[in-house]
Amino acid sequence: MDATATKARTVLERFPAGAPRGSWPAEEFAAAQRAQGTPAQVVMDLPSDQFLVVTDTTTQ
Repeated sequence: MDATATKARTVLERFPAGAPRGSWPAEEFAAAQRAQGTPAQVVMDLPSDQFLVVTDTTTQ
């Protein structure tokens, strides 16, 4: 039987979308995470009106 790997996202940090600087704080945080070797990206969570910095994790 083959093991199936699924991708899950881990939220590293949340930033309010209504902040004066918009997504910049989230983008800066994601860039700092990438500089440390964590493949982080910024996504928008519409229901909570927040920018999320997430990383993909593989689970088995």
